[in-house]
Amino acid sequence: MKKTLTYSFFALISGVWISACDGPPSDEKLLSELKEDVTFLAADELGGRAIGTDGEQKAAEYLAKEFEKIGLQPMGTEGFFQPFTVSKPSNPHEEAVIGTNGAGITGRNVIGFLDKKADKTIVIGAHFDHLGMGGQGSLHRGDSAIHNGADDNASGTAALLALAQILTHEELKNNILFIAFSGEENGLWGSNYFVKNPTIDLKTVNYMVNMDMVGRLNEEKSLAINGVGTSPSFVPVFDQINADSLKLVTSESGVGPSDHTSFYLQDLPVLHFFTGQHEDYHKPGDDSEKINYEGLVKVVRYISRLVTQLDAEPKLAFAKTKDSSDSPRFTVSMGVVPDYMFDGKGMRVDGVSEGKPAQAAGLQKGDVVVQLGDSTVYDMMSYMRALSAFQKGDSTKVVIERSGQKVEAVVKF
Repeated sequence: MKKTLTYSFFALISGVWISACDGPPSDEKLLSELKEDVTFLAADELGGRAIGTDGEQKAAEYLAKEFEKIGLQPMGTEGFFQPFTVSKPSNPHEEAVIGTNGAGITGRNVIGFLDKKADKTIVIGAHFDHLGMGGQGSLHRGDSAIHNGADDNASGTAALLALAQILTHEELKNNILFIAFSGEENGLWGSNYFVKNPTIDLKTVNYMVNMDMVGRLNEEKSLAINGVGTSPSFVPVFDQINADSLKLVTSESGVGPSDHTSFYLQDLPVLHFFTGQHEDYHKPGDDSEKINYEGLVKVVRYISRLVTQLDAEPKLAFAKTKDSSDSPRFTVSMGVVPDYMFDGKGMRVDGVSEGKPAQAAGLQKGDVVVQLGDSTVYDMMSYMRALSAFQKGDSTKVVIERSGQKVEAVVKF
């Protein structure tokens, strides 16, 4: 028994030392490991990684082992783990209570620290949970099925591990805290809990990078970067580091439906990387074989260059941005997935939900909505303004462009 323990300890230390002393990973190695990580996390055996399930726990344990192999220091409250419990109230109009010790759903963030002996720390995060068998949040219509969430967000989680491997070998003037969040799909539970119960001093945080759905880089190589207005230091470096000629689609707001929002609300600069919506979003078809792994390597390399380029900067200044409270409010939905990467005139449809008004009106993926009712649609914001004018039961004309031709249809909400 003593020999076994001694050998295991030596093997563990040796494994960490070897990992830390290996050279930085090549693109070929990154691609192979990204594919391996996504395939594991998005396997049927993990059952969709819903918070509080065995699949989520297996995913968390996998990530902790990978952090350890890379040589990161545990920075949770229980080793690499930061468990939290969420009690859901019986009244559906009340918010869930995060961080309670009572009965409820227990999830765990996985946290590793790259100590560069610096005064500042960059947080790099991605959520690793998904929807399990569907339920609330699923866009699937039909029998219950496993939602593996390869793009959402095994891709971002695999990118998190890849960045840890790369940045371990960089000479940096910032420490880096790598966090895999749970409970994002339920309402940013894990990141909300972390910022209210941080395992490092939030005053030392320089900025936060969030990767959510980064596995479907399209032929145009479009990469969305949200939150660019949260610090004046961000935009000037974007083109300098764009070695792969990515088509950058930026937005200023630090508020969005992902974990960077929790950090922005603590007055910290944030960036959210995203390769766009698709027809498999929140459906059982979001599987590992549909990931663009070569594109994922490009996204990882871009973010690693961003971190190293900003490293010499003093602590980044924070700037508040206009948030989504300024957006129009609406009570009806067309039932389409917008193509957020589209930069032409109109709103391009990236997916159509079954049984919704758009499907009944004959809209298809790739259609570009240029008019809704009496309103011309120039972009996503004008589309939302037009949509906000309608109530349930209303009917109106919709004009789309399809294969160079304008097509009219009637949509009933």
